[in-house]
Amino acid sequence: MSDRVEVRKTYKLFIGGAFPRSESGRTFPVTGADGRLLAHVAQASRKDARDAVRAARGAQAGWAGRTAYNRAQIIYRVAEVLEGRAAQLRAELEAVGVTEAAARDDVEGAIDAAVYWAGFADKLDQLVGGVNPVSGPYLNLSNPVPLGVCALACPDDGGVRGVLGLVLPALAAGNAAVAVAGGPAALVTSTLGEVVATSDVPGGVVNLLTGDHAQLLPWLADHEDVDLIDLSGAPADMVEGLEERAAANLKRTPRTGGREDIATATAFCEIRTVWHPARI
Repeated sequence: MSDRVEVRKTYKLFIGGAFPRSESGRTFPVTGADGRLLAHVAQASRKDARDAVRAARGAQAGWAGRTAYNRAQIIYRVAEVLEGRAAQLRAELEAVGVTEAAARDDVEGAIDAAVYWAGFADKLDQLVGGVNPVSGPYLNLSNPVPLGVCALACPDDGGVRGVLGLVLPALAAGNAAVAVAGGPAALVTSTLGEVVATSDVPGGVVNLLTGDHAQLLPWLADHEDVDLIDLSGAPADMVEGLEERAAANLKRTPRTGGREDIATATAFCEIRTVWHPARI
């Protein structure tokens, strides 16, 4: 029998493709259903949120500039890496009290969602864009354009799918994401940083913050370099206040809930229409 001491992991944030500790130095413990300490997870601060938004803004134009087909390939790579990490993610969910069947369904659902959004990425233009009929010698063209930087309030009890259900449609539409998760989802959110880091996703396109929604979401709602904040996982008693703060800087506040449909995809983009003379 080995007498070595087990190395307990302290999970970091995932910002700009790197794994920094919180600038505050704070962590919080994640414990199992039996109260056993599982790991320490970084508790993001306001400055961490600001750094994440800066990283996302710096990476977004390059991500949006890639072909939709290439974005689809990279999101599909996320599904591939998730498949290889499935056992670890299921074990982490079960460790925090999720039943074996629910953990399996959650991880498999997240992998299926990654395949779904990979397939959607290069179909969005055809589905919501097009040539509009007009009276006159003009072409009237509509096409979707990404919003920019999307802040995502992931549900604390949402598991892997709760995080990726918000991150992946934002990426498919060409946005960069800053996702916040805490509570039981903190452990798998930290592991998802390692999944994204090995999935060809450019640094800064996905940024994952673990911590307290009550501390981080108000700053993200106020931040003028954030173009959308999805409040799907925001605490119910905070939603009205967050919507008011976001309205002050004209930020969208959808609650997509991670649904896999065209309405979710269009929530992360806007439709731009241009007119052009038909005979030039």
